[in-house]
Amino acid sequence: MLLLRNRGLLSLQVTSLLSSSTSSSSQATPPFFLCFKNTLFHSTHQNPSPKPKPKPQTQHHVSASKTEKQAISDTARFAQTFLFVPPGVDPEEVTDDMVLPGSNIVLGPYAGHSQIKEVEFVKSSSRPKDCPKDDRPEFAILGRSNVGKSSLINALVRKKEVALTSKKPGKTQLINHFLVNKSWYIVDLPGYGFAKAPESARMDWSAFTKGYFLNRATLVAVLLLIDASVPPQKIDLDCANWLGRNNIPMTFVFTKCDKMKGGKGKRPDENIKNFQVMMGQNYGKHPPWIMTSSVTGLGRDELLLHMSQLRNYWDN
Repeated sequence: MLLLRNRGLLSLQVTSLLSSSTSSSSQATPPFFLCFKNTLFHSTHQNPSPKPKPKPQTQHHVSASKTEKQAISDTARFAQTFLFVPPGVDPEEVTDDMVLPGSNIVLGPYAGHSQIKEVEFVKSSSRPKDCPKDDRPEFAILGRSNVGKSSLINALVRKKEVALTSKKPGKTQLINHFLVNKSWYIVDLPGYGFAKAPESARMDWSAFTKGYFLNRATLVAVLLLIDASVPPQKIDLDCANWLGRNNIPMTFVFTKCDKMKGGKGKRPDENIKNFQVMMGQNYGKHPPWIMTSSVTGLGRDELLLHMSQLRNYWDN
């Protein structure tokens, strides 16, 4: 079982990179960030040079000021590239304890009430134009079949059988709206990539779902679920790239982070690292991501906090 101790996987890497700003430039970049071509932190104190000749006091102050501003600029650049910095947070002021454990998500001032007190199924829609029209914000949950989508929804609301489940992947072809706390929606979308569905059904799914994404004004973000127990799948990468090209906000939610496939499978954190490597080739700034497990509850509270700050900012 994958357990995140102390500040979690990313926070440990953040600490390592932050501390590297005062060490030698030959220090290797932590492996979790190998997807990025350049290390953003360069020490302003590395390889000390001989003591410079005395300079006028005014020049010394200017030089020190430039050095300080450069260090702050590097910190901000790191935060903006590796982390998801939400509205209301100055990248210059991001610290390790602001990063949610097991994620790259910075917690900001818009984070608020995240507890789910009640949830009710509202309706299933066969067409995007049939979805509820009450202007409440919503989060669409999307993922490959068998990624654990229904389990995640049930874990978030802490109720069994809230999501519409089926043992036959690809059977459900509807947009399902669940009203949370009478104020916002969780939207359960059909899974993609189901092997047993006919080609015609796959094409219908594509047009059906893309129409929802492109025309839904109340969509705050897509939670794109990625199975961390298996290596990166091309269909997940293709879906993420399509969302990115169409400027649709998304958060990568890695599921099954407590599992390993058989005795020869890679650890979930290794699969996540490999996924980050591939996504890093297409994204200058990483989208928000978080590790979860519907079995252990890993990441549940943190994901709800992240959703609350996105929702509250959207409301304003």
